[in-house]
Amino acid sequence: MRPILVTGGTGTLGRVVVRRLLSRGCPVRVLSRQAHTPGEHGWAVGDLVTGRGVEAALSGAGTVVHCATTNGKRDVVATRRLVEAARAAGAAHLLYVSIAGVDRVPLGHYRTKAECERLVVESGLGWTVLRATQFHDLVARVLDGLSKAPVLLVPRGVSFQPVDVREVAERVAQLAEAGPVGRADDFGGPQVRPVEALAADFLAARGRRRPVLRAPLPGGVGRALRAGGNLVPAHPAGRTTFAEFLAQRYPA
Repeated sequence: MRPILVTGGTGTLGRVVVRRLLSRGCPVRVLSRQAHTPGEHGWAVGDLVTGRGVEAALSGAGTVVHCATTNGKRDVVATRRLVEAARAAGAAHLLYVSIAGVDRVPLGHYRTKAECERLVVESGLGWTVLRATQFHDLVARVLDGLSKAPVLLVPRGVSFQPVDVREVAERVAQLAEAGPVGRADDFGGPQVRPVEALAADFLAARGRRRPVLRAPLPGGVGRALRAGGNLVPAHPAGRTTFAEFLAQRYPA
């Protein structure tokens, strides 16, 4: 079996994807900017933005799982270099992990992810794009920062559908083994909840007492979020709720 190359394999999602692939008996190679001691999987040193080492990293790889994310337009540059190198290497399958709502919410980061999706779709390779809602980890990290103030301020009328990264990683591993499917079904968390309810759960789990106030979020981003552009209620594929995640992360 040809190895599966995972970009971003040391990140929040990528490292779990690597573990899931290894548990399935798949040979895995992780692309990293720094050298690592070989373990259960192989390492390839390279930089997607500069292109250094990318061609060698792809040598012999049959599937590429692209979990890496960089800042701003560097993300587009990195994805374009990966597509070109994967095409030159004769890779059979390029799987890209994106975000639910990238075509509906006018955030700069979302526009960048949509452009990366386009590069994958038009790559000429067998491709899969999986969009997922926000990870529990991200929601908790944002709420942790907001709750350091005396008052926790959240956007009015906005809901989220957070999902467990382990469940997304399992789906990514399944898709990597299955071969190209095009646009896979979106992967959302099990519950759509107002952000103030998520904030209350977080404060309770951390033992913090803060008033939670709602404020209007202006502009196109606010309108898109209030309209549910970040949600995929028809695809509640995850099982672990935000409250269950918090109980695991911050046991009493």
